[in-house]
Amino acid sequence: MIECSVCHSKIASPTSKTISRAYDRHRSHLSSKTRFLNVLLVGGDCVLVGFQPILVYMSKVDGGFKFSPISVNFLTEVAKVIFAITMLLFQARHKKVGEKSLLSISSLVQAARNNVLLAVPALLYAINNYLKFIMQLYFNPATVKMLSNLKVLVIAILLKMIMKRRFSIIQWEALALLLIGISINQLRSLPEGTTSFGLPVATGAYLYTLIFVTVPSLASVFNEYALKSQFETSIYHQNLFLYGYGAIFNFLAILGTAIFKGPNSLDILQGHSKATVLLIYNNAAQGILSSFFFKYADTILKKYSSTIATIFTGIASAVLFGHTLTINFVLGISVVIISMHQFFSALSEVKDEKQSGSLEMMDSQDSKRSKDTSILNMTTGANEDASHRVHEDEKRLLPV
Repeated sequence: MIECSVCHSKIASPTSKTISRAYDRHRSHLSSKTRFLNVLLVGGDCVLVGFQPILVYMSKVDGGFKFSPISVNFLTEVAKVIFAITMLLFQARHKKVGEKSLLSISSLVQAARNNVLLAVPALLYAINNYLKFIMQLYFNPATVKMLSNLKVLVIAILLKMIMKRRFSIIQWEALALLLIGISINQLRSLPEGTTSFGLPVATGAYLYTLIFVTVPSLASVFNEYALKSQFETSIYHQNLFLYGYGAIFNFLAILGTAIFKGPNSLDILQGHSKATVLLIYNNAAQGILSSFFFKYADTILKKYSSTIATIFTGIASAVLFGHTLTINFVLGISVVIISMHQFFSALSEVKDEKQSGSLEMMDSQDSKRSKDTSILNMTTGANEDASHRVHEDEKRLLPV
């Protein structure tokens, strides 16, 4: 149940089917303003996501990290919390007369109660952000970006299961093409002779890849569900709690590390450089942008925009670090671009729209038939009543 912050009346919480129908209506009535917003989101996401593997790679020293990856994640969450508080202060100063302040105790308590579910994606993101550093120890930046695109298929399956999202056959084929493109790029991508925790590199790398793909996919779907299910709540309220939960989980991880490795692990600034500072700002901006994707756009669009960033990452890693752009990478990227065009093409939604239109037409025709039948019955009944009254009048006028 959801309680209104004004009249305190309670209504039933939206279900996954309700959110799915709301998404379908939103998708079929996209305004030019919304499309422009989507373009800005994709453009910003391409730049930020494309730079992330580069900055992580630049942060490595002698093939490893001198700093704690958990400290980077913690400082990133703190930066996002500061941004959310700043935006809430800005909105509070520019609120209209009679509007309730977003920073009032009652507003914060109500928002906290309605957005408890955000703790789930916050925990999953904390795990995923650590895995991003681990993956860099096995693959070059462009390959990490391509591997992350496997999330699209997992996310599509989770959206269908959890949020009852519908996809056309053409869109499923586009996702299959995406997997083919990623597979082409991955041929002979593993370095030889490396081990991790006593495991052969193939076993360790593919194990991390499995977790690296599954965990953030669950986080993205739960995040979209949580944000859209409380659509009337300010996104900065939701960001405040999402990033606050993330900061708490990462701080607990720092405490756990200090227990096993000693109190020196509590120095969260140890081993940082200019590259890690840029990485923190980049991750914070990317997380903030992602929240707008999940609430106002779509998780699939977010992942496909990250796919576009693969081109930028590959070219930049080749220029900056001398990584070779193989024919496999070029062919894989080409297939991925075709997949993206096919998924968002108007042809992929024609069948669905026709079915929707035919159903609406059938409903309209049924409604019209029902209305015509009702009118006909009313007319027939009225005629019968009139005939009966005329007959009665004639009987009274006849002589006895």
